Amino acid sequence: MRKILSSIYLLYAAIIFIILMFIALPFVLLFSAILPLNAGKRAILVILRTWAWLFSALSLFWISTENKRSIDLSKSHIYVGNHGSYLDAVAVCLSIPQYFSALGKVEITKVPVFGLIYKRIVVLIDRSSKESREQSVNALKKDIANGQSILIFAEGTMNQTEQPLTDFYDGAFRIAIETQTPIIPFVMINNRKLLPRKHPLKARPGIINTILLPEVAVAGLSLEDLPALKKKVYDLMKEAILEHY
Repeated sequence: MRKILSSIYLLYAAIIFIILMFIALPFVLLFSAILPLNAGKRAILVILRTWAWLFSALSLFWISTENKRSIDLSKSHIYVGNHGSYLDAVAVCLSIPQYFSALGKVEITKVPVFGLIYKRIVVLIDRSSKESREQSVNALKKDIANGQSILIFAEGTMNQTEQPLTDFYDGAFRIAIETQTPIIPFVMINNRKLLPRKHPLKARPGIINTILLPEVAVAGLSLEDLPALKKKVYDLMKEAILEHY
C-alpha cells in the first residue's frame, strides 16, 4: 500500500513540476532573448524562484532555511552545498538569499523543457573535457568579478551512497582562493529521505531544511592551502548533516 501511495504522490508531483515548467518556459525564453546576459539571468532566477515556491507549495515538498539573515548581501560568495536529491534545485532557488550563477552538468540540457531553462541559467560543464572545465571556471570567475555570487555542488554529482557526503572536487576551492571570495557552506537536510535518488518510489511529502553555515574566509590563502580549505568545509558540512540528520 505504501508503494502505491508513494507512486501516486510521485506522479502528482511530477505533473505539477511539468505544468509549472511549461508555464515558466515562455518567460525564460523571452527574458533571455530581449535582456542583456546578466540582467536576463537575474530575471530568469526570479521566474525560477516563483516556480520553486509554487512547486513547493503544491507538491508539499516544503523548504525551510536557517541563518539567511546572517549573510552579508553586499559582497559575493561561493555557496558550496551537498547534493542528494532532485529536490535540491527547488531548495537552492528558495534558500540562497543572493542572485547566483550555478555550475551544472551539460547532460541535464537533454531533459525536455527543463533543459531549455537550465542552460539559460547555469554555467555548463562537461567534466570529460578539459577545455569545458577551463571555460566553466573562467565563466564563474567572470561572474564573481561582476559582483555575482556562484553556487557549486562540490561533490560534482548526486550522492547515492549511504555516507553523508562523497569526496569533493577542487573547483569551488580553487576559484575561492584565486578570486579571494569567501565560501558559505550549506547543507540540505531530509532531501534524500523525501525523494531518494535510487528509490524514487519512496517519495513522500515533508520539509527540506537548508542550513546556511558560517562564512569561511579565504583572504591570504594560496593554492597550497587548497587541501586544508577543502577539508575544513567538508568537515563543517559533514558535522552539520550528522547533527541535524
